[in-house]
Amino acid sequence: MAPHHVRWGIMATGWIASVFVKDLLKDPNVRGASDVSHTVVAVASSSSRSRAEEFIAETGIPAPCATYDSYKDLVADPNIDVIYIATPHSHHFQNVMLAFEAGKNVLCEKAFTVNAAQAKILCETAKQKNLFLMEAVWTRYFPLSVQIRELITNGVIGEVLRVLADNSFADDVEEKWGTKHRMVNKDLAGGALLDLGIYSLTWVFQTLYHTLPRESRKPPSRISSHMSLYHLTGADEATSILLTFPTSTPSNLPHPGESQALAMTHLRVSTNADDSHVQPSIRIQGTKGEIQVYGPAFRPERYRVVPKGEGETKEVECPFPGDGKGMYWEADEVARCLRDGKLESDGLPWEESIAIMEVMDEVRRQGGLTYPENIESTVYPTPL
Repeated sequence: MAPHHVRWGIMATGWIASVFVKDLLKDPNVRGASDVSHTVVAVASSSSRSRAEEFIAETGIPAPCATYDSYKDLVADPNIDVIYIATPHSHHFQNVMLAFEAGKNVLCEKAFTVNAAQAKILCETAKQKNLFLMEAVWTRYFPLSVQIRELITNGVIGEVLRVLADNSFADDVEEKWGTKHRMVNKDLAGGALLDLGIYSLTWVFQTLYHTLPRESRKPPSRISSHMSLYHLTGADEATSILLTFPTSTPSNLPHPGESQALAMTHLRVSTNADDSHVQPSIRIQGTKGEIQVYGPAFRPERYRVVPKGEGETKEVECPFPGDGKGMYWEADEVARCLRDGKLESDGLPWEESIAIMEVMDEVRRQGGLTYPENIESTVYPTPL
């Protein structure tokens, strides 16, 4: 059977879009994905067509590839199967709705939206219009993540009762991010939580929530968080979240019962000060042992299974084939979902994206972090 071929339109031309496109252009056979293939058929920059042309040259997209200086023109292109949205979080809700209006399937960068209310509307709209929608949490689709979820589901470390996850970078915030950069700019839904903390929460959810059968998954029963706001803009620069889930996984037991998680993110201290990753960035602790994950939480490269007591520790390396960053796996998932007529991915169903957004809403509420009304808005269209 010929591989299922997907034609991509790229919305925005920033750093994340270029990482995604370079991965997309790599030969799928190198990563053992002979059942799918990808081409980039159109690129749009909101600033100018020449910026879109530069992006094509920088990333090496082969001709023919259309260029647009408006997102409205991009989504109207009849040659596109799916739009990859790589704009700041602040614009996701409006951009996805624009794509839906034109009848286009969507892969939207994380964080999915600014708040859960926006995420719910996107999922309802996708369902109504019979369109595919997925939040681009690339880490979920790494073989490493898939293997760890299987180890938990198979009971290898017993009942998982605690997860510690951190995604932090030590930067001179004033010097590096200033006030206008999207990392700290509230007009772009900036702050550590939505940009970096989402990965800590991803590890918490994919290990304590996603490892249960779909009908047994329950959101956290308690959420306590502390947030420190950046003095120049009021976006969060440090956030720590303590979560309690109502059951343990994988047996869904009320006894031994609850599992706890600590999800952290910080802009001034890092997960591993020397970047050597000798310490795990994620620890998944069960009654029979623990899984330690090494490397940044968004792109870990190895893990260890450490049994309780005398057993032998197993170390597993998970390389990125073809010198890729690892975004091609989420693209392959999109292609397979489109091929199979699915509207959502089993790896990150809509309800789970919404549940994570709901946690972030509550954490922002506790920390007093609000964004401008126009980017929190659930009204489409709202000019930004």
